[in-house]
Amino acid sequence: MTSRKQRVLIIGQNGQVSRSLYEVLSASGHHVVKIGRPDVDLCNRASVAQAIRATRPSIVVNAAAYTAVDRAEDEPEAAFATNATGAQAAAEAAAEAGAVIIHFSTDYVFDGTKRKPYVETDAVAPAGVYGKSKLAGERLVAAVNAKHIILRTAWVFSPFGSNFAKTILRLNQERPEINVVDDQHGNPTYAPDLAEVVRQIIGSLGASPSDPEIFGTFHAVNSGETTWHAFASAIIDGAAQRGGPRAAILPIATTEYPTKALRPAYSVLSTDKLADVYGIRFRPWSEALSDGLDRLIGPLRDETTQCLQQDVGQSR
Repeated sequence: MTSRKQRVLIIGQNGQVSRSLYEVLSASGHHVVKIGRPDVDLCNRASVAQAIRATRPSIVVNAAAYTAVDRAEDEPEAAFATNATGAQAAAEAAAEAGAVIIHFSTDYVFDGTKRKPYVETDAVAPAGVYGKSKLAGERLVAAVNAKHIILRTAWVFSPFGSNFAKTILRLNQERPEINVVDDQHGNPTYAPDLAEVVRQIIGSLGASPSDPEIFGTFHAVNSGETTWHAFASAIIDGAAQRGGPRAAILPIATTEYPTKALRPAYSVLSTDKLADVYGIRFRPWSEALSDGLDRLIGPLRDETTQCLQQDVGQSR
């Protein structure tokens, strides 16, 4: 059965998630409008409400966020203004319009002391300002809009914007060795896969919009856990397979790479709830990485073709 096409408003212009959402949702036939600064700013409640009234969406996706984890320690007011009260403004305006709010949160709401994947009902205890501001946003969104879907995600990478994968690829061109933390565990998540999950969720909303089970908080990450070091090593391997250099990826401890904000040592997320409620399962992050590298660098070299070309050359 074909799902009903929705009118979707994406808040956020140039981020990895917002650009991936626009690409995926537009291709699926939904009427999609993407807005962001300077026209609409989450810190300006009136601008958010006006945009939602003018657009008349059935779905509002808030993909805007303050994501500078370390800078947030020095700018807590700015982090909370966007991630907490700004998110509240979007959810409240969506509620007034009768729209569903889909809002993104983070694995940083957990303290990282657990040693098996976190589920949605586990106790939250963010260590830094960024995580605290996102947790406050979760609570405010849920309080002002009953039709909310909060998606906690992690370690996002994509062909767009700035992200870990693109940084490693750049350093691979500049350095023979790269030091990468090897004692933090999480789920790398490909933004286009996250957008595809949102597309499937929107389809389910159209099929059963009054089912209360479809609302709430869900974890949304690619399957499989790894460390930043292993993730970087996979990126370098993929780059080398596509004709790039191969820098040495050296494992280091978090204590050897001090940052202003504390990161959770273990923030692996379980996506069982998403599978149970929506029937959605993410593919492994390693498969998603291959697709991402295809877009960032180019497709894998065809070894069979290369061998054939060499054979033809030798026979001449």
